Amino acid sequence: MAKYGSVLITGASSGIGQSLALACAGPGVVLHLGGRDSARLEQVATACRARGGAALPRVVDVRDAADVAAWIDSAGGLDLVVANAGIGAGIEDGAPEPAAQVRAIFATNLDGALNTALPALELMRRQPPGGDGVRGRIATIASLAAFVPAPGAPSYCAAKAALDAWTVATATAARAHGVRLTSVCPGYIRTPMTARNRFPMPGLMDADRAAAIILRAIAGGRMRVAFPWWMAAAARLAGSLPPRFTSALLALPPGKAGLPGDTA
Repeated sequence: MAKYGSVLITGASSGIGQSLALACAGPGVVLHLGGRDSARLEQVATACRARGGAALPRVVDVRDAADVAAWIDSAGGLDLVVANAGIGAGIEDGAPEPAAQVRAIFATNLDGALNTALPALELMRRQPPGGDGVRGRIATIASLAAFVPAPGAPSYCAAKAALDAWTVATATAARAHGVRLTSVCPGYIRTPMTARNRFPMPGLMDADRAAAIILRAIAGGRMRVAFPWWMAAAARLAGSLPPRFTSALLALPPGKAGLPGDTA
């Protein structure tokens, strides 16, 4: 696995963010760990330090563009940035999604990711390239939900679809400036967010395994990684159907609803 000297991860206090932080931790590595739960964040930082890394936790809300940009600029230089923070919520009983929930999901899952990726992209463009010609790497955590408009989670699917499309579309121009962008589209990962789900989750994967897949894809310079492959194929197929068929196919029993906290 590739080693990075300086890494910044949002949503680092649990789930995928925590697993990525621990996987990257090691002697000589500086980890900038962001999240909204200071106690959990410090626990992850302590675990990273035990692996030899220097961990610098910071309580940050990715919806605050100015604060996130200042945090990124203060890092001095970054080899890898992962825009991971996100929230998930769905609807029940076929009722329209509440307006406040729609706005909250877009504010965190799309705006929050862009608040992280955009200043990171500008920072990395100014950095000197490494021996491989790469100035830095950025990963955005989207979802297989980006490929199919599931009626049980409309805003979640839409926000992840927009994030995936922006990342993949921007990756070509960023590459010309020495920055590698990767859109990460996982299926169900065992995290505090998915623990709230009250429906079957095919292909449920441990966060540590997901982190290993993600880091391999980032190191390989992939523009997108979608996994598990069979769920990615199924999601793409479902998303290609006429909307009325997709809606019927994805009609789910009551799952999760309401606004949860930050995933990390």
